[in-house]
Amino acid sequence: MPVKHETSTRFIDEIRIMSPWVYVFIGLGYLVAFIAVVYAQFSGHPPFPLVQMIPLAFLGGTFIGLYILLIGYINRDAGRRGMSPLAWTLLAILVPNALGIVLYFVLRKPRIGTCPQCENTLQPGFNFCPQCNYKLSPSCPQCQRVVNPSDVYCPYCGTSVRDQAERQDPTKVPSPGV
Repeated sequence: MPVKHETSTRFIDEIRIMSPWVYVFIGLGYLVAFIAVVYAQFSGHPPFPLVQMIPLAFLGGTFIGLYILLIGYINRDAGRRGMSPLAWTLLAILVPNALGIVLYFVLRKPRIGTCPQCENTLQPGFNFCPQCNYKLSPSCPQCQRVVNPSDVYCPYCGTSVRDQAERQDPTKVPSPGV
């Protein structure tokens, strides 16, 4: 049985990991954009007519909202991946021109999996669970490297993987003539 990973890449599943406070801050971002429009109008010398400033306020609020959304996502996703959420959040906020956000997405670790038998956390690439010795992925009986389930021979040492799998599976009945 393969490792139980939560590798869903659906957008809605990724949005669900964020704290409800992120949405409050997004609303505050829109509020700040509209307060800037109102202030500009009442200051006596608006830079643009009101008809042009309202779409600019929506655009500015959307930009601020997306920036806050990315910061919130980084904060929660870093924790899922075994990275420091505080350090990556501060890096994403403090590095100018959104380069901290780009750095996070370039340098982030793969997501951590769990053992289907004992629910222990596992690093990507493990063949066996270090807690209960559960076999997580098919491996060569000779060199213990990971092989594809469809492989007949190990691509690393040439050992027959198919024969070994049939010997280990007691439910398989040998076909006549083999």
